[in-house]
Amino acid sequence: MRTKLSVVKDHMASQRWQDAIRIAARFPQLGEQRSAILDAHTAYTNPRWSLGLGHDLAALKEAGRLALIARFGE
Repeated sequence: MRTKLSVVKDHMASQRWQDAIRIAARFPQLGEQRSAILDAHTAYTNPRWSLGLGHDLAALKEAGRLALIARFGE
């Protein structure tokens, strides 16, 4: 049986960061990386909201990618 974490790691290994962030954003415990992962998820799902707040979408997505690597390894 595949776990959600294994699916996230598979997406990460395949460079499918949006899919990895989408799944990881629903995890209840993300530790210090929680904000970056949730912000990246918002940048993917509701970019107009993030832009309206004056955020750089590319920077949010990159921070989410780095947060996934820090939290779950590469």
